Amino acid sequence: MILSKFFNSIIGSDIDDDFYDDLEEHLIMADCGAATADELVTELRQAVRERHLKTTADAKAELIGLIKSRMELSAGAYDAEAMPSVFMIIGVNGVGKTTTCGKLALQFKASGRKVLLAAADTFRAAAIEQLDAWSRRSDVDMVATKEGADPGSVLYEAADACRNKGYNMLIADTAGRLHNKSNLMAELKKLYGIIDRELPGYRRETLVVLDATTGQNAVEQARVFSEVGDITGIILTKMDGTAKGGVAVAIQSELGLPVKYIGYGEKIEDLKRFDSDEYVKGLFA
Repeated sequence: MILSKFFNSIIGSDIDDDFYDDLEEHLIMADCGAATADELVTELRQAVRERHLKTTADAKAELIGLIKSRMELSAGAYDAEAMPSVFMIIGVNGVGKTTTCGKLALQFKASGRKVLLAAADTFRAAAIEQLDAWSRRSDVDMVATKEGADPGSVLYEAADACRNKGYNMLIADTAGRLHNKSNLMAELKKLYGIIDRELPGYRRETLVVLDATTGQNAVEQARVFSEVGDITGIILTKMDGTAKGGVAVAIQSELGLPVKYIGYGEKIEDLKRFDSDEYVKGLFA
């Protein structure tokens, strides 16, 4: 990782202006974002001054604490996993959205939930077929229609199935087209309305899937989605494919959106709940 290499290269160095300048540069290189990097360095300067820290090792430990404090989730972050819930999964093409739906379905079923998949991304070619493959692989039922159909009709049918067949976990794979924010906002509002009207006793989670390897582009995608929808969290995929990883810090710091799940690879077990301790260790490993 970029940050570990930086601190290994300055063992025994002084904590001076050059140290802070270099640290900020490396935080930006690690995809923490310019604004977040500046905030972290400012807070670190203050801590070093107030606590009379002397070594770069002390500064590293303090920085790890500052990042962890930003990344810790609330006590109820995963309450939706244990109650009747609708997980709306959104994101642009190519980030692993549909695969993530399948992985969540497998994991939730393994924990005892009665899961239903809804193929509400009716615009991307092969999205329905891909989700159907996950449905069969995980032995989870799915509601789908033909390509190009109204996503609202799919969600309505899925909600009806939840009421009448006892599904307590609905995972909806939805389209995420950022070229027209007004259309996306209208579509999400319509889908939210169906959920709230048809499944009033279900908790609604809207999670944006982002590709960690795209760095600050992922932050901008999260920003746009947060402007058009009631986003409750982030799923970062392809964390195994980047030596940076600081994008999670930028998302949480700049947008206030919690990272709830992280994908490390292609296997089903490679999608995990976000763990701030494990994450920060990875940044500085």
